[in-house]
Amino acid sequence: MITIKNKRQFAKMAEAGRCVAAVHEAVVEAAEVGVTLKSLDLVAAEVIRDRGCQPSFLGYQGFPAHTCISPNEVIVHGIPGDYRLAEGDILSVDAGAIYEGYHADAALTVPIGEVDEESARLIEVTRQALWAGIDQVRSGKRVGDIGHAVEMEAAPYGYGVVSQYVGHGIGRSMHEAPQVPNHGPPGKGYRLRTGMAVCVEPMFNLGTPETTTNQDGWTVVTADGRRSAHFEHTVALTADGPVVLTVSDLLTARPVG
Repeated sequence: MITIKNKRQFAKMAEAGRCVAAVHEAVVEAAEVGVTLKSLDLVAAEVIRDRGCQPSFLGYQGFPAHTCISPNEVIVHGIPGDYRLAEGDILSVDAGAIYEGYHADAALTVPIGEVDEESARLIEVTRQALWAGIDQVRSGKRVGDIGHAVEMEAAPYGYGVVSQYVGHGIGRSMHEAPQVPNHGPPGKGYRLRTGMAVCVEPMFNLGTPETTTNQDGWTVVTADGRRSAHFEHTVALTADGPVVLTVSDLLTARPVG
């Protein structure tokens, strides 16, 4: 169901978004060689609690952690466990928070130490695709415009654009309509309007776009074992235009012009 929010509801989402940004700052600062993914999740849990929010992910359809933490070939929904970060890894951190019943959700991918040029480029292009998609979040545009803008960023590099997992509406529920694919023809799909909030969420793979899911039922990995990057922001479509609610310096806090 698509929901239309007012200023008071967007303010609650913005508070949740500030919490998510703080989670990313704290987790990335702690993400050093030798650190376990489980310990990073504990860092996130502390930030969420200290800011008076609740985690969006913990217990969602049985998910067992406060964050999704996904290294290297893991695309999304990684369960933080005993894996220890190594020099040259790349790490995706997806976090969500709830403030007074309203959600915000964001993700980013960062290098651990020095990474190879191929991985660094993948991270940067996926980041650029996030902002290309956000630039299309305007009243009268369609979700196909967002997906097309995202997909065009991947095309020159031959990256696999993940289609099985998509962006989404957000509000009182973490996942609301409409779905926001990372591909598609411009001018098609649901028409955006003031009061909506959506998550733009590109996921690019170095190789095939195909995915598989591990036996835990959550961890989604690239079918060919090559690396993946993931970025996401929660965007409110206000009377004054799009407002990114989950901005942090780590997620390239540039204005939407």
